[in-house]
Amino acid sequence: MVNVKKITNQILTDVIRKRPANSFKGTYGKIVLIGGSQNFGGAIIMASLAAVYSGAGLVTTITDPSNQTPLHDWLPEAMFVDWNQFEQAEPIIKSADVVVIGPGLGTDPSALTLLTKVFHLVESGQKLVIDGSALTLLASNNLPLPKDSVNILTPHQMEWQRVSGIRIADQTPEKNQAAANQRHAIVVIKSHRTQVYADNHVYENTGGTPAQATGGMGDTLAGMVGGFVAQFKDPQKAVLAAVYSHSAIADKLAEKQYVVLPHQISEALPKFMYKHQAK
Repeated sequence: MVNVKKITNQILTDVIRKRPANSFKGTYGKIVLIGGSQNFGGAIIMASLAAVYSGAGLVTTITDPSNQTPLHDWLPEAMFVDWNQFEQAEPIIKSADVVVIGPGLGTDPSALTLLTKVFHLVESGQKLVIDGSALTLLASNNLPLPKDSVNILTPHQMEWQRVSGIRIADQTPEKNQAAANQRHAIVVIKSHRTQVYADNHVYENTGGTPAQATGGMGDTLAGMVGGFVAQFKDPQKAVLAAVYSHSAIADKLAEKQYVVLPHQISEALPKFMYKHQAK
């Protein structure tokens, strides 16, 4: 029997450090987010929003050119790179601390080509967050995960079924843990009680509300995971803190709202993190 540990608010002060006076934007990590086809630009914009609002020092969004104007309308802090100009994107990806790929990426041949290129580029010391349609491409093309990066998968249960081969009805902690260990990855399986599998441990979130059941919620979590991992030293604890913060903010908003919109979680992050930083 696997011991499932609860994720509580204790993780916040363990992870969210007080910012030192002599810090600068490089202190808080460089993150690249890749996704957002013409039809799904909102996904990468929401992920980018979450990365910036969670405190990442330097954020670059590599996306379809149709998303440049709406990205900068929502988020002037993010830099933009046209994903058709891969020679410009390549050095930015290689110099990033964290790469998030998948929100709104799509599953067409060009998306697969982009994902494969990114997998070949990432190297030791980098963290790679794989979300959304990148997980579908990973599963349907039997792509091996990069060997040297810290790989973080953020599937919902159907995406995890595709990646792991475990049917939703059979996704027990024991089977999920074995599949996560086999992939040498941190795996965040999103559900009404999200579970995190990392380093042979299983953690279950204690928050979450049906008010979160709306499009873009997972994109926002992927951006938060990227932002937290970019800033805080321990990737496993950073993922746990991001998962907890995502639902804790939503729970608070749901006290007065019928539905919680993903961008509202991002916008609440700076004050939430200030309140829960280490003393």
